[in-house]
Amino acid sequence: MAINVGRVLDLNFEPFYIDMERRGLVLHDRKLKDIPQALREGDIDAGPVSLADSFSLEDICVPVAGFCLAAADRAGSNLLYSKKPMEELSEATIAAATSDSTTRKLFQVLLAQKHRGNSDSFVEMSEEHDAFVISGDDALRRRRGARGYGHRYDLGEEWHAMTGLPFVFARWMARKELSEDEMLLVEDTLYVGLEDGVDSLFHLSEPKDHLLMMARDIVDYIIGYRYFVGLSERKSINLFKDYLAELPS
Repeated sequence: MAINVGRVLDLNFEPFYIDMERRGLVLHDRKLKDIPQALREGDIDAGPVSLADSFSLEDICVPVAGFCLAAADRAGSNLLYSKKPMEELSEATIAAATSDSTTRKLFQVLLAQKHRGNSDSFVEMSEEHDAFVISGDDALRRRRGARGYGHRYDLGEEWHAMTGLPFVFARWMARKELSEDEMLLVEDTLYVGLEDGVDSLFHLSEPKDHLLMMARDIVDYIIGYRYFVGLSERKSINLFKDYLAELPS
């Protein structure tokens, strides 16, 4: 039986997929926000899940070894743009230019834990707002700034400054129905693919025009990511989960 895998097309997820089709895995393009529902409905068997969403999937899914997407320090593509300093954003109006739950929750956690502030909801970008969060390739395209917003924060960097830990933005999850052999195939494909995939991005000679990125920009971006959960990443996951529990419901 074919193993169906959710493919997220943002640049920082690219290395995961380099070897999958050759190994017989069937890729299904999905936005990161749609992976959890696709797993629940059985449309896919495995895929990367935004960290905040992954906690609610533990009844039907298990982590695929320790594969993840973690920023060692700067994330580069999980940003807050604001008209005033972050410490002044409590009760301010925040817009979401991203559907990624983890980026939104990370901002709320940072505001609460670092600045004792509160922001319990987000508005659409079309509505009046004081700041906005953005992630993924959309953030890369706007990484150099946003007109009218004098303050730019890299949320991964803010987390690292507060905790001394990397931040895990996503982790790989698979449905519990996968057999042991199927799970091992997914794991092995990720191991081999990451080795080749990250290396290929490091040696990329062509720019990515749709992201306004030269080859050097891509290397600088990817080199800041880790793709496997170690002790620091595990501590970070647990701490973020604890902080989420403290947010107003």
